[in-house]
Amino acid sequence: MDISIVGLGYVGAVCSAALANEGHNVIGVDIDDTKVELINRGKTPIIEKDLDKLIEKNVKDGRLKASTDLKSAVKKTQITFIAVGTPSRENGSIDLRYIKEVSKEIGLSLKDKNEFHVIAMRSTVLPGTGKEVVIPIVEQYSGKKVGVDFGYASNSEFLRESTAIWDFYHPPKTVIGASDEKTADILEELYSFIDTKESPLFKTEIETSEMVKYADNSWHATKVTFGNEIGLICSKLKIDSHKVMDIFCADRKLNISSYYLKPGFAFGGSCLPKDVRAITYKAKEIDENTPLLNSLMQSNEYQIKRVFNSYIKPLKKRKIGILKISFKPGTDDLRESPMLELAEMLIGKGYSVAIYDDTVVKAKNDASAKSLLEGELSHINERLSDDLQNVIANSEVLIIGNKEDRFKGLYKKYKDKIVIDVAAVEDIISQDNYFRIV
Repeated sequence: MDISIVGLGYVGAVCSAALANEGHNVIGVDIDDTKVELINRGKTPIIEKDLDKLIEKNVKDGRLKASTDLKSAVKKTQITFIAVGTPSRENGSIDLRYIKEVSKEIGLSLKDKNEFHVIAMRSTVLPGTGKEVVIPIVEQYSGKKVGVDFGYASNSEFLRESTAIWDFYHPPKTVIGASDEKTADILEELYSFIDTKESPLFKTEIETSEMVKYADNSWHATKVTFGNEIGLICSKLKIDSHKVMDIFCADRKLNISSYYLKPGFAFGGSCLPKDVRAITYKAKEIDENTPLLNSLMQSNEYQIKRVFNSYIKPLKKRKIGILKISFKPGTDDLRESPMLELAEMLIGKGYSVAIYDDTVVKAKNDASAKSLLEGELSHINERLSDDLQNVIANSEVLIIGNKEDRFKGLYKKYKDKIVIDVAAVEDIISQDNYFRIV
């Protein structure tokens, strides 16, 4: 394929050399004459392992060259990758000036071009940038229509400095968020040299692809900060933090895994809230600052308040049915259950609350559960039922608290009810009478 790559910084230089090395004809474009001259002489504009060899080889073989003429490069190629900078402004917002300038130039370049052209965003941009910024600018200046005359894709890179060439050929994943199927297929073909068993390929929506990179980098930043804060506590307590985290990282079932990483409702139960409070109290006791760990309980409490303020309160309906109140499916454990806290909030605000939880009702025969429900939680006990149909019939709003298959499709079966799903039972986000909170 004939490919143009706009921006010969870190990402652009690596992608230009690697794609040329795969046999494609690549034109790297930059406004910096020095970068352009270096590449045309077979030299690398940045220091990165093995990049100098790839550039030298592919310039010599005639597959890679550089230019300052963006319009000419776009007209001579089938795919244009955007790899320009997206720096932060002083207030933390993203500066899209280079993205906008390049989009305008690409649009003008496509004005007189008849062939279908793919524009792929390699720069890191926030969700909505493709549809709300880039595509409208390209359409405005080209007079052409996305999905018809040109395609657009969000195609983030996952390159680490010092291992970028290896990462290009062995990415953790390849994500293509495309405007149309044709564009997605063209990019899938372009990346056919990557082993999808090792590096899965995802074809998805533009906004989803844009968000993935921010989820990735926010998670990486969280991991670094978490490790550092655990290290701070260990240091004050004269514990070897590296031994602690070596053992922590050896747990591939829960710690280093996808477990607990699916969006849902607040955490609860007998362990997490208690232990987070304990370790943050200990940090305070030894005069150590742990902002990330300190934020966990505050964030957890916000999840509960958000369901009430954003989903229940605006409905102006007073009859609420809660479907399962234990903190976890398949248990009767009410200790620090977020659903219990939500129920108590609703009761306190004067809502009529009915609670279905057959597991908890069954556990009432147990001495400890019986004592708790008839004592401290008597206000919950009097609203508790194992009759699902009765709770549904007497409710205007149903809140699904546990992820159980039997709660799937309730919004279809009971169209006169509003269903609020805090357990992500359904694969959809929302319908007329259904809302998934995350």
